[in-house]
Amino acid sequence: MRFRRGLGAAAAYVRSAPGTYVWLLILFVTTFALHHMSPHFEEQFLRQRSTNIHELSNNPVRVLVASAMWIDSGHWLPYAALYTVFHAQAEHWLGTLRWLLVCVAAHALATLTSEGALLWAISRGMAPESAVNTLDVGVSYALAGVMGALTYRIAAPWQYLYAAVVAAGYGVPLVTGRTFTDLGHFTAVLIGLGCYPLVRGRGKAWNPKETLAALRG
Repeated sequence: MRFRRGLGAAAAYVRSAPGTYVWLLILFVTTFALHHMSPHFEEQFLRQRSTNIHELSNNPVRVLVASAMWIDSGHWLPYAALYTVFHAQAEHWLGTLRWLLVCVAAHALATLTSEGALLWAISRGMAPESAVNTLDVGVSYALAGVMGALTYRIAAPWQYLYAAVVAAGYGVPLVTGRTFTDLGHFTAVLIGLGCYPLVRGRGKAWNPKETLAALRG
C-alpha cells in the first residue's frame, strides 16, 4: 500500500510538470543516440547543432532550439535529478508557459552574451579564429536561469541565502576560469533573477522553517 501511494505521488509530481519531463524524455533519447555514434561522427554531429559563432551567424533560430536538445557530457541521470529538483519545481510554481519563458530567455540571451564576448575576444586576438566553431550545446543555461528565478519561490530570509549560494556557485568559476561558458552561466542566473515581473504573485513563498516544523510534528 505504501509503495502504491509513493508511486501515485511520483506520478502526480510528473504530471504537475509536463514540460520538464517531456524535455527530459527528449534528452534521454538524444543521449541514447549519442552513445551509439562514433566519437568523430558525434563531434561533427553536435558541432552542426552548436550555438557557436559560425552557426549562430547562419542559422540562429535552428541552433538555439537544437542545442537545447542535447547533453554534450553524455550523462543523462544527473540532469534527471537536476530537472526534478529545479525545473519541475519551477514549472509547478509558475505554470508551463511562464516556466518556458524563463528557460527560453535564459538559454537564448546567455548564449548570445557569451558568444558575443567570445567574438569580441577573437577580434582582439585574445582567442584563436578557430573559436568561431567551438562546440557549445546543452541545457545548462536554461537550468541556471531557472535556479535564479526560483529565488523568488523562497521566503525571506532564506531566499537571500539561496541566492548567495547560487551566485557563488556560478560566480566563483567565472572569476577563476573566465571562460565564455562561465560567463554564460552567470549571465543566465542574472536573467533568472531579472524575471521577477514574470514570477511575482505566483502563490505563497515556500518557507523551509514551516516545512521542518511540519515534518517534526
